[in-house]
Amino acid sequence: MRKQFKGIVLLVAVMVFSIVATACGNGGGTSGSGGSVSVGIVLPTKDEPRWVQDEQRFKDALAGTDYTTEILFSQGSSAKEKENVETLLNKGIKILIICPQDGDAAAAAVEAAKKDGVTVIAYDRLITNTDAVDYYVTFDSLAVGAAQGQYLIDNAKASGQPLYLYAGAATDNNAFLFFQGAWEVLQPKIADGTFKIANSTEAEKLKDTKDLSRDQMSSIIGQVTTNWDPNEAKNKAQTHLTAAAADMKGDVSILAPNDGTARSIADVFGSDSEVTSYVITGQDAEQASIQYIIDGKQSMTVFKDVRTLVKDAMGMAVEVLDGKTPETTGSYNNGSVDVKAKQTDVIVVDKENLQKELIDSDYYKAEDFTGL
Repeated sequence: MRKQFKGIVLLVAVMVFSIVATACGNGGGTSGSGGSVSVGIVLPTKDEPRWVQDEQRFKDALAGTDYTTEILFSQGSSAKEKENVETLLNKGIKILIICPQDGDAAAAAVEAAKKDGVTVIAYDRLITNTDAVDYYVTFDSLAVGAAQGQYLIDNAKASGQPLYLYAGAATDNNAFLFFQGAWEVLQPKIADGTFKIANSTEAEKLKDTKDLSRDQMSSIIGQVTTNWDPNEAKNKAQTHLTAAAADMKGDVSILAPNDGTARSIADVFGSDSEVTSYVITGQDAEQASIQYIIDGKQSMTVFKDVRTLVKDAMGMAVEVLDGKTPETTGSYNNGSVDVKAKQTDVIVVDKENLQKELIDSDYYKAEDFTGL
């Protein structure tokens, strides 16, 4: 009888300890494996530093609130992504923040969330061909391209300046948005003779058309795509410069879609003795490109501060949990519906302001660079 009583006491003690441990695990804005979770977050992979940094930023953004979060990684698998969403739904989430591995494939997962009454926020990448997305938090891709185009205009040296166009991958919708934003700004200056197109016969045909259709953009991008590949960008730039006549050299302007391709293209143009000077764009504020800007080998980059993107996404989630309607600044058609979007601002960074925007803001450390 005494042994049986001791066993009951031990069982009760274990149960009490488990309850206390679970409660402690759910504090501080994060959640362990048990209990209800307010905000479920699914990120693409733990193999890239960006997403690991986002994990901590999301936790920090929810600290100090009464809400909890759990963050899962899909490791490059749409099947794992769907499984992650199901796991979070079983934990009673009210909000799902998801950066899809594949925009189309993620539709099934968010449709399951929507059936459970969960608010779905697409993060950084749009989920396509479904009406189950409530909000989209993104950088303004059109603004990125517009900033690149305006920088080239502001730094043009003379009328008739050669303009070399490059774009991202034709399979990436963002590449079209970046190019569209740039073209809409550059086109009037192409039409009035400020720039002359050096490397795209399709762009030359359309130089009097400001608002390009998707097919028209495809025809240009098909000629100047880098596929986001620095090596392909290098080879394409070499081909273009080899074929270029003397009047397509001298002082030139170059629309490069991102930092990785910009550095490769800049190396090619910088090594051509007939290129007197060049102005070249970029985006992402990669550390290597900041060094290139310091060294005078890249002109600018468009800084997309991921810290702000996280705050915008989590701020939207908290507003929904508090029963409020989040503020949005635009919308994106995902092939099924127009998704309300919160567009995070982008910042043009060049030699003049990189100290303020990237060093003083603690995005990078001064010791990461030479020549500052």
